[in-house]
Amino acid sequence: MSSLTPPPPPADSSSPEVRRNRKLGWIVIGVALIVAMLLLSQVICAIAVGVAITAGISLGKKTPTFLRFRSPASASRALVIAVVVALVSGAMANVAFPREPEIAAAPADEAPVAPPPHEAEDDTVPATDEVTDTGPTTPTPTPTVAPEEAGAGTALAALAALDVKGRAPKTGYDRDRFGQRWKDVDRNGCGTRDDILARDLADVIKDGRCTVTSGILDDPFTGQVIPFLRGQDTSADVQIDHVVALSDAWQKGAQQLTAHQREVFANDPLNLLAVDGSANAQKSDGDAATWLPKNKAFRCAYVARQVSVKSAYALWVTQAEYDAIVRVLSECPDEPLLESELAADAMAMEEAPEPAPTKEPEPQPKEPEMVFYANCSEAKAAGAAPVHRGDPGYASHLDRDGDGVGCES
Repeated sequence: MSSLTPPPPPADSSSPEVRRNRKLGWIVIGVALIVAMLLLSQVICAIAVGVAITAGISLGKKTPTFLRFRSPASASRALVIAVVVALVSGAMANVAFPREPEIAAAPADEAPVAPPPHEAEDDTVPATDEVTDTGPTTPTPTPTVAPEEAGAGTALAALAALDVKGRAPKTGYDRDRFGQRWKDVDRNGCGTRDDILARDLADVIKDGRCTVTSGILDDPFTGQVIPFLRGQDTSADVQIDHVVALSDAWQKGAQQLTAHQREVFANDPLNLLAVDGSANAQKSDGDAATWLPKNKAFRCAYVARQVSVKSAYALWVTQAEYDAIVRVLSECPDEPLLESELAADAMAMEEAPEPAPTKEPEPQPKEPEMVFYANCSEAKAAGAAPVHRGDPGYASHLDRDGDGVGCES
């Protein structure tokens, strides 16, 4: 028996909901096509170029190609359409897959050079086998203030007074040439390492009067906050950097310093900073020409401290190093020159000359023994007869005839 329920009325294609759904569908299809064209734009561009080339060959030689154009007119239409498609798809490919801009290479005389592997300047951990240079990668502005025109008391003015020479050979360099590690040069009863940790860390906790066990470092090299905890596996997180590396100093004048002056140089707080351990390893023994801190805000203070140390200890700079320091200090020409509390006394002291070898005194002739013989019998008994003038025991009473020989018979 057939159902008596009437069928539902057909949907009104003109209703607002249907029109909205249909419009939304077309939008989705259009967006999908655009996305597909963007993703496949490189492939479409390649195909269009291929069609344009074969159409051009067909028109030029008036011979059918592998596309088999039926007439020159169809080949012309295909050529025009292919060129248009290639241009449009190429533009879409550039939008979808932008190319990285090429960076012009720095001039040869300004390109950073990675420093050679070197023992870490901090004495707590060994150096890495290879050091990656993290020096400046952006060009620096042309200096506006020449070192010769800088104000008195500035690092830039002191730089002008430094000698500019080539790097001397590293022959003979050894860490032991710079004396005892962390010697108490300021005679406050604490080692230099603990002095620097206490100076540069915040929230310092000590074991006793000297030993720093923990603290917080606001690292000048990276700008990061690094916790310090003394321990076998954690002490290396914070290291003490020689601002002017010992190896660099050896090659730029420290060979001429006395042993005492080098020891003071290696332990001078002016030349020491608590820094991030990994950044210190990356620096190795680099100078300003090969390495600068990642933290650009610290670069002025950093190179000014290098100039201060080299000025205090009569060290020189290379031409590349000089130029690099000028580029940095040109942005802060009033950066002050720092003074060392130890360098002046150390540089004023000359090493005591080695004492001249002394000759052993020549033996003095022995004075004649005082011998007296009462008569010749005693002289003969002593085995001294005959007794000649000048011999021990000679006397006039033994030489009655006065011929200079006594007790002759």
